[in-house]
Amino acid sequence: MPILDTRHDLAHPVEVDSAWSESYYFNAYDPGTDSGLFSRIGIRPNEGTMDVGLSLWLPGGELGEYRFVKEQREMVDSVLEVGAVRYEMLEAGQSWHLAMDGEVQARPCVRAITGTHPVHVALDVRFDAITPAIGTDGQPRGGPRTAEAAAAAGTVGKGHLEQAGRWKGALTVHGVRHEWWSALGNRDRSWGPRRWGGPKMWRWFSINVGEDLHFGGIRLGTEVGDLHRGWVWDAGRVASVAEWRVHTELADDGVTQRVVHLEVLDKEDRTYPLRGDVLRVADLGKSGGTMVNEGLARWTYDDPERGARTGYGICEYLHQLDAGGRPVVSIA
Repeated sequence: MPILDTRHDLAHPVEVDSAWSESYYFNAYDPGTDSGLFSRIGIRPNEGTMDVGLSLWLPGGELGEYRFVKEQREMVDSVLEVGAVRYEMLEAGQSWHLAMDGEVQARPCVRAITGTHPVHVALDVRFDAITPAIGTDGQPRGGPRTAEAAAAAGTVGKGHLEQAGRWKGALTVHGVRHEWWSALGNRDRSWGPRRWGGPKMWRWFSINVGEDLHFGGIRLGTEVGDLHRGWVWDAGRVASVAEWRVHTELADDGVTQRVVHLEVLDKEDRTYPLRGDVLRVADLGKSGGTMVNEGLARWTYDDPERGARTGYGICEYLHQLDAGGRPVVSIA
């Protein structure tokens, strides 16, 4: 799994595909305050837009959401401002500052409850990397591609990087300041054509177990089989993921993940057994026949040398639904 240099934190040349996108994503969770975030800014210069989605895990169990779209036809990279949200690169490949001061719409993380109410928040947090940027630059490597990789091309991006880090700062909710002292999370960046309706399904994971063990990647369904991509950072060693073995215990609705049993097999023949107890699930709604359930989970890793270790992170499930509202790919 390649380590990418800092130039990939700058804008990439825009290609002619109308779905060209360059996106920035961050997530964080602080168990001490039971708060965190997941946020994405996407620039689609050929469509002339720049959009932000900021979701906050609010103390007490609610989800606060903010969305904004503005016109943008030129690429930007070191400062991204959309509505009330600002991302600022402090040091390429290393540090970012995220800020927002404004109103979000809050709702319980319960599928049957749809009502929202306004909440004033102020976010002022800094991400500092604790791993290098790991990923692919999107350039041809020579040799044949797998059928699964070829089938996924043009749907979820061309180049991609991910990086684990620690967060410091605070989230203020209705005037009450929640200081982040133990927050970890990941960031990623993708560039290339992006079409959200393409995959048959995906299971995307972003997991931090302390400061020395991190996982990121995806199991993505295509017409010819599942594509397994990702990385493991284990005390300074990096390896590509060979397979995400997933077994899911579901809620009564048959579609919401409640417990995720995960075996991560890397390409150096190491296996990492993890159990994810899902603390909250944000139903991100449906776009056409696509459903996304964003799960915040407490992960337990049975470390053969150090015993059980606990961390936190994301288990995101994307489903394509049939006419009856059922996933076209059964949830394993």
